[in-house]
Amino acid sequence: MLRHLLPHPLLTPVLALIWVLLVNSFTAGQALLGLLLGWALPVFTRRFWPDRVRIARPWWLVFFLLKVLWDILVANLAVALLILGGQRFARPAFVAVPLELRTELAISILANTVSLTPGTVSAWLSPDRRTLLVHGLRVSDPDALAREIKTRYERPLRDIFEPPC
Repeated sequence: MLRHLLPHPLLTPVLALIWVLLVNSFTAGQALLGLLLGWALPVFTRRFWPDRVRIARPWWLVFFLLKVLWDILVANLAVALLILGGQRFARPAFVAVPLELRTELAISILANTVSLTPGTVSAWLSPDRRTLLVHGLRVSDPDALAREIKTRYERPLRDIFEPPC
């Protein structure tokens, strides 16, 4: 019964927080509206969710989000310096990143994380979901970029969403 009324309990407060951040106003009314939206969206979209989201280590997800926010800040500064320095410092390249992730949610979060970080963008996911093609704006060593994506983002996501059995 509780699962029917609250299909994604972690998503509700996250959506409420996103709502409050979007409206840029923390009032009781906006918080209540955010909670209402955070509850209603998962309830009314329940049939579109193929599987229940399982987060093995929720606190690791918080640390992952903090790491991504930090990386976005640092990458914004690096891209700004690259733009101000001119094109002579740009070394664009496509890099194939082999994936160990298997769940669609974790792969989607990885691809979106790469795209959210300025200077890189997810360009293509292979049909077998084993390779993510990433375009980097300043790539001096393609293998180093692939290793960095795997260690900074893929490994934590695997630990959060796909713990060993």
